[in-house]
Amino acid sequence: MKETSNIFGIRAIIEAINADQSMEKVYIQKGLSGHLFSELNTLIKQHNISSSYVPIEKLNHLSKNQNHQGVVGKISAIDFYTLEDIIVNNQKENPLYLLLDQITDVRNFGAILRTAECTGVDAIIIPNQGSAPLNADAIKTSAGAAFKIPICKVNHLLDAIYHLQGEGIQIVGITEKTDTTLYEVEFNKPTALIMGSEHKGISPAILKIADATAKLPLLGDIASLNVSVACGVALYEVVRQRRN
Repeated sequence: MKETSNIFGIRAIIEAINADQSMEKVYIQKGLSGHLFSELNTLIKQHNISSSYVPIEKLNHLSKNQNHQGVVGKISAIDFYTLEDIIVNNQKENPLYLLLDQITDVRNFGAILRTAECTGVDAIIIPNQGSAPLNADAIKTSAGAAFKIPICKVNHLLDAIYHLQGEGIQIVGITEKTDTTLYEVEFNKPTALIMGSEHKGISPAILKIADATAKLPLLGDIASLNVSVACGVALYEVVRQRRN
């Protein structure tokens, strides 16, 4: 088990990236420039690492006021898998994957990881950009599941979906934008569920290429469930069908 840690200094972060360290995010001082920064910026883009420009006060806090040279990197607490590794190493007859389309709340992310591990999900697939970080809060909420279930980062979820479909895996989007209920979909086959972001749901481009869509019936006045709760309901319907 690795601890989430911060490193600082442009050269140190360049070396970490070149050494294939799993970098969760890089924080960059607004207005930073220079040859060494250009080299770092190129690496960040090449490796599709999440980054943001922040005021110097943020960097001072992250580095505990040490000489950060305008850059602080956060090394991931876990190692991420490639999509190819996950597919090749999974020998199950009916694999089950979970794709998260820009889930941004760390506690939702952690809760989803916990439920996914409990329901036998084979891997979580998330985009490199726009997802909640796998930080201490997410790991704590997952009750350790973050270290037990493979997590895969991909450059684009659309490409990942096409890849999974090419492997004969049905893609099911869990969304209220459909007339089909969760209980009408056949899950006793290789399946990947998609859960959308807390505010926007599944993006239209992803919904368009899904093999099926399904909604959870809502009998009260509130229009939607928390995404981690909805994910739990959907996963346990998969469990129910497969046990029967």
